[in-house]
Amino acid sequence: MAQDQTLTRQERSSALGYATNPLDRVAQFRDNPAKQSEFAADPRRLELILEGDHPFFRFDGQDYGLWFTPQQADAIGASHLTVFLGLLDGIPTFARAHAARQPEQPAPTGYFTSDLRSIAVQGLMPAAELGILAQAKSLIGWHRAHAFCAKCGSATTPAGGGWKRECTSCKAQHFPRTDPVSIMLVIDGDRCLLGRQAHFVAQSYSCLAGFIEPGETLEDAVRREVYEEAGIEVSAVRYLCNQPWPFPSSLMIGCLAQAKTHDIVMDAEELEDARWFTREDVRGMLTRTHPQGLICPPPIAIAHSLMQAWAFENITV
Repeated sequence: MAQDQTLTRQERSSALGYATNPLDRVAQFRDNPAKQSEFAADPRRLELILEGDHPFFRFDGQDYGLWFTPQQADAIGASHLTVFLGLLDGIPTFARAHAARQPEQPAPTGYFTSDLRSIAVQGLMPAAELGILAQAKSLIGWHRAHAFCAKCGSATTPAGGGWKRECTSCKAQHFPRTDPVSIMLVIDGDRCLLGRQAHFVAQSYSCLAGFIEPGETLEDAVRREVYEEAGIEVSAVRYLCNQPWPFPSSLMIGCLAQAKTHDIVMDAEELEDARWFTREDVRGMLTRTHPQGLICPPPIAIAHSLMQAWAFENITV
């Protein structure tokens, strides 16, 4: 069903990038061939295009356009996969996968492509369309990675409107996956633990994070990751918010965690640096006014929300 916008506006998660999605996914109709044919034949049908991992847009010098008619999309290029996304105000919507554009092949005049992270950071698209693009990118990326059956190795084909793949040999069914990731702000009174990896933007620090392993609770994943990366033991853990993260298809689960020990023993293979920061430090990083020029992830990121909650809203474990 479509999101209740009145409810989601009250949730901390809804303020994050890629988290707002107005589509009614009508999952009950994915395995209904008659309904899928009806959606495909609807003259109001809208399509978005992904060239490789990059969304493709119209640009009239002022506004960016996400949606195309099937005829417009055909004129831009051939699709090697089309998946059903859901209904937008009752209108069927689809995502088309086109081949990635080569560097020597710029987009035609009036069109452009860009990576989804840059689109979000620069605020080029409304929040609702970012959520739709995240859904499309994750789903099409999953199809690309699962062309063959994990059970017998034979080729698989799309089914269920693009929401599963079926093996052509053993008939096994495979479904899209989302990888859960714990991301946590570790707190010790009026200071918190932040780290940076070598690929981060210069002077940028963020919350620690790591994938949740099979047979592991969220709380235990937080404790394990913090200890592995920074040598800090954690006691209480509090869930705060979550965020779809389509790089390629994760769900970031944000927590606050109470430090039990204080001496950092950093894993140099995971982190370039890790240290304790005061509340004033974090406020300066969030507002881009830190005297040493230190910064943190932008407001679209869940790490920003966790830091904001602690530094300015005094939310704790």
